[in-house]
Amino acid sequence: MTAARAAVEILKREGVSNAFGVPGAAINPFYAALKAAGGVHHTLARHVEGASHMAEGYTRTHPGNIGVCVGTSGPAGTDMITGLYSAIGDSIPILCITGQAPTAVIHKEDFQAVDIASIARPVTKAATTVLEAAQVPGVFQQAFHLMRSGRPGPVLIDLPIDVQLTEIEFDPETYEPLPVFRPAATRAQVEKAVRMLNASERPLIVAGGGVINADASGLLVEFAELTGTPVVPTLMGWGAIADDHELNAGMVGLQTSHRYGNATFLESDFVLGIGNRWANRHTGKLDVYTRGRTFVHVDIEPTQIGKIFAPDYGITSDAGAALTLFVEVAKELKAAGELPDRAAWAASARERKATLHRRTHFDNVPLKPQRVYEEMNRAFGPETRYVTTIGLSQIAGAQMLHVYKPRHWINCGQAGPLGWTIPAALGVATADPEATVVALSGDYDFQFMLEELAVGAQHRIPYVHVLVNNSYLGLIRQAQRNFDIDFQVNLEFENLNSPELGVYGVDHVKVAEGLGCKAIRVTEPDQLLPAFEQAKKLAAEFRVPVIVEAILERVTNIAMSGSDIASVNEFEDLATEPWHAPTEILPLT
Repeated sequence: MTAARAAVEILKREGVSNAFGVPGAAINPFYAALKAAGGVHHTLARHVEGASHMAEGYTRTHPGNIGVCVGTSGPAGTDMITGLYSAIGDSIPILCITGQAPTAVIHKEDFQAVDIASIARPVTKAATTVLEAAQVPGVFQQAFHLMRSGRPGPVLIDLPIDVQLTEIEFDPETYEPLPVFRPAATRAQVEKAVRMLNASERPLIVAGGGVINADASGLLVEFAELTGTPVVPTLMGWGAIADDHELNAGMVGLQTSHRYGNATFLESDFVLGIGNRWANRHTGKLDVYTRGRTFVHVDIEPTQIGKIFAPDYGITSDAGAALTLFVEVAKELKAAGELPDRAAWAASARERKATLHRRTHFDNVPLKPQRVYEEMNRAFGPETRYVTTIGLSQIAGAQMLHVYKPRHWINCGQAGPLGWTIPAALGVATADPEATVVALSGDYDFQFMLEELAVGAQHRIPYVHVLVNNSYLGLIRQAQRNFDIDFQVNLEFENLNSPELGVYGVDHVKVAEGLGCKAIRVTEPDQLLPAFEQAKKLAAEFRVPVIVEAILERVTNIAMSGSDIASVNEFEDLATEPWHAPTEILPLT
């Protein structure tokens, strides 16, 4: 068979059932093999960067998923670099397959020939241009091994067109994936970490995205319950413990944090970090974050230990393997009556959770964004999969929405590229077609890759997209306050074709409808909940993306700190009455 056909056969045997991409001359032999072999559903993107983000969303939805994106080496491969960067930053395995010019002319500036492997190498676990057709099976086998082993991440395979077309000897019936390697903690290491936890008075567990990647959320909750230790999920670990669990202490950070989360963290004296990377938006200034606390750090990547700050003890381990031992040791100590009583400490965390609220209920017109998230909490239940990337919309959403399950907050954490949300949501909805998928964007994120809405219309991929529109680059505007400027961040203009919008410019409803989707515009707070309910019905009926656009006040400053977790500027009035924050997990007391 051709090397391209061998590649497709390997994809199927490695569990790939979906791919996203854009065909082109140099990758057409692979597409021919994809059609001939069957078994891999392909979704045609409108932009190749969009295909890479669809692959990300697909991977992030279920344990074991690996999204695949396909295009030519240049410019499709260069377009997909942002998706590879996003994937490696968040430890997400995706496979990028590119079609290259013939091997004999790669170096001769042939049409669309580019050294994509060199370009992609810094943002992948491996990037290879395969020059010998007989090596294709081995390169693909190694790619899946690398993506799944150690800290997960993306791989790029570049296939010259002549390599794709060359016939090789390959027996797919006897193909087997390579064993996956993940480092595992030892019993002695875990016993030491538990002794350190037991010696503390006010311990916390910080649960990162590695817990979700390892499908170890159940073990995390079990260990927390055994030891009575409150848990702080990171933004990438949100959902590892349900928001309404009595040991969920809230998120910590400069931006995507809860008031009660930061307050509880500042009272702690011991932190066990599992599968987290101490991201700067989580920690803020390290002297404030670390002062007076002992740290144990468990991470699958050895070089992550001590990368941000030196912990008091480090363990290189897959989160699932470590938590299996943590649960085992905790059970033995509990049976022996050797676990401290943490009831008072856990109760103090719950008390803060019931009192330190931000206000969400506002009746202003134009809308305040806080009211949008309050009504989203009413409209979308615990089964909802939220998808978002960057901006004040993401930050406020993380402060005010609720997540109850792993992989139900699907967020681009490290890279945060504008435009990520629409294609990622399409990938999520492809991976879980029966789920309620709700995307959240500001107007600029939405406009970056809105052409991908046509993909949802063409391929009948329904989801609900909440678009909060203030016609501003809100997060950058807020950051520019430090420079006393408001420069090149306002998007307003009077749309000649939609004068009813005033200065809000782009008519997102017309654009969405022109791309084959449904759209609803909301200007009054009491319209929000009915609009969300109608959007769910429209998505189910027409099987297309449905946009709910909320017209916001032009300027809202969302709570955040520019430096450390002890000095968050709240900007807005805080909740002092129960009705100020009616959808909080614990009612105001």
